[in-house]
Amino acid sequence: MIFRKGTDLTMEEKNTKTKFRTTIGGQALIEGIMMRGPEKQAIVVRSPEGLVVKEEELKLIRDRHPILGLPILRGSVTFLDSMVKGVKALMFSADYYPEEDLGEPGKFEQWLDKRLSNETMEKVVIGFSVVMAVCFSLLLFMLIPTAAASLVQYVTDSEVVRNLVDAVLRIVIFMGYLILVSRMKDIRRVFAYHGAEHKTIFCYEKGLELTVENVRVQPKHHPRCGTSFLFVVIIVAILFHSVVFALWPVESLLLRIAIQLLLLPLVVGITYEFNRYVGGHDNPVTNFLARPGMWMQNFTTNEPDDSMIEVAIEAMKRVIPAEKGKDRW
Repeated sequence: MIFRKGTDLTMEEKNTKTKFRTTIGGQALIEGIMMRGPEKQAIVVRSPEGLVVKEEELKLIRDRHPILGLPILRGSVTFLDSMVKGVKALMFSADYYPEEDLGEPGKFEQWLDKRLSNETMEKVVIGFSVVMAVCFSLLLFMLIPTAAASLVQYVTDSEVVRNLVDAVLRIVIFMGYLILVSRMKDIRRVFAYHGAEHKTIFCYEKGLELTVENVRVQPKHHPRCGTSFLFVVIIVAILFHSVVFALWPVESLLLRIAIQLLLLPLVVGITYEFNRYVGGHDNPVTNFLARPGMWMQNFTTNEPDDSMIEVAIEAMKRVIPAEKGKDRW
């Protein structure tokens, strides 16, 4: 134990008194980390020449349109906003990642360069990337399981069996995807930066000084992680669809898919509120509810090295608000 001179409180007891939950969150990038605080966002990338930093003030849609900040509605808005900012940050980090010489750009790339400015090109690429990411997620985790489960109708008319098969397929595909991705060499490093992000946030929340030594010993799993959010989205979607189709059986595959798409904003909104509640409370019930999502992080977080922790600390320091407590959950 380390005792503070002139008091009978241990350092551990002191830190417990200052422990809180922050709204600051982050995202792992290619050899870097993005942290988002209540006022600004910071991207820190480790390039061959050293650390590259980009800071910017946060401009939220709900600040311009308060109605979009209401419960349930804010879930989808926040999710899409995070995706756009996440893609921008990934593109920024990719610019400093050493690549092999790919030769001269193709005719299509040259045509785009001549007709579009760099800013317009960036917006096009970001928009296309977000749309493709959403479409891929819908295809993999919604449309394929629903289409495969529809084959059950040739064996049984039970709506319960059809919903059960759909649910099992969604979870299996989601887990299989995470396991497959986690085995990719380059992604393993990204997931190590993910672990550094979590450890740094834990260290800050415990009131400890942000040093490599203090951060290194923190847990790499965090209850407010995006992996947990995606997993809960799937679970909430399963529950919603099971209830809806149990009350209103729908045979048509296209109609079932259309209904699921219409329910998606509501599912995302409820999941967001659920995660906010669980993330902001520490009791046996919320800890139990957070366990499945925490377990899924076994596939998306790895132990970071000290250089990764240094990047996370630098990003965190730049988004901590000057007004103490402004980032309190």
